[in-house]
Amino acid sequence: MKKLRVALKLNDTDIVGILELVDFRITKTELGAIFRNEDHPNFKPCGDQILRNFLNGLIIYKRGPREKTEKPKTE
Repeated sequence: MKKLRVALKLNDTDIVGILELVDFRITKTELGAIFRNEDHPNFKPCGDQILRNFLNGLIIYKRGPREKTEKPKTE
């Protein structure tokens, strides 16, 4: 997560906004705990749920929302 943040030049506000695109709420304080050093007492590892939602939100952030396609009617 740290490397994605640096590579994409994102700040905490950007990441919170990206997560909100997929209805995942996180505070800047909670996010800051993820980016701390592992030996810091307030360090929190980035779980699968946060990373999964971040990647899904990043798709929407970069490409835009998915277009709705209608299924063809079968008779």
